[in-house]
Amino acid sequence: MDFADEFNGRKVIVTGACGIIGGWIADGFRAAGATLCLTDRDQDKLDRKLAAWDGAHFAVAADLLDANSMEAFARTVAERWEAPDILINNAGIYPSGFLLDIDLAEWDAVFDVNLRAPFYLSKLFARQMIEAGTGGSIVNVSSGASRKMRTTVVPYCTSKTALDRLTKGFALELAEYGIRVNALEPGFMAGSEVSPLSREHVDAAIGSIPLGRPSSPKDVTSAALYLCSDAGAYVTGATLTVDGGNSIGTKAVFQAKKKAL
Repeated sequence: MDFADEFNGRKVIVTGACGIIGGWIADGFRAAGATLCLTDRDQDKLDRKLAAWDGAHFAVAADLLDANSMEAFARTVAERWEAPDILINNAGIYPSGFLLDIDLAEWDAVFDVNLRAPFYLSKLFARQMIEAGTGGSIVNVSSGASRKMRTTVVPYCTSKTALDRLTKGFALELAEYGIRVNALEPGFMAGSEVSPLSREHVDAAIGSIPLGRPSSPKDVTSAALYLCSDAGAYVTGATLTVDGGNSIGTKAVFQAKKKAL
């Protein structure tokens, strides 16, 4: 599906824009003609990403653990745009640890970034969309981990399960205002600065994916663009999984192949 120029004039917020997935999504919307507001924790990284872009786009550093910071971010957007057309809640953390070793601060941080922040930002920006009377689209970046529990990342899995339910709740309550809310589950990619992965882990993970490869920028951006496009105008409260089959099962453990019938 070709989304070239479909998003001309659309105002799009992407959180976690300096990460792998956030960067892909931001690049995809920019290529489709949108005007971007990027946010992440590090203003220097945001500025480097914007350096090659034209002046219509802007970036605001925000701390998604801090309600005051999120409110200040929303005020900045309102001053520039009045309201966004699209909000991509992409920012998330993926720490590793066994449940018996994780302390309350680590648990709280996962839920604050992965669940509390999408709730509060959706609330703040949905109010702007409603006041502007424009409708809009919100996409929460979730994970197949919401349905497939994984050892050492149980808090992450649990936060994404809750995010899927939050997505449906917002979709139900915002439908009357013409605001669609959906979740996107991207596939596996080889870690990030925030959540680095060993080469051994990456190879094992790719080897267990039914389609046999990691996620690509096109896989992720095509799905995000679809959910926010006119083609997806009747889609709300849905979860779109684009992960090569990774969340439906694993190839890591199997019986010896039997003879064909």
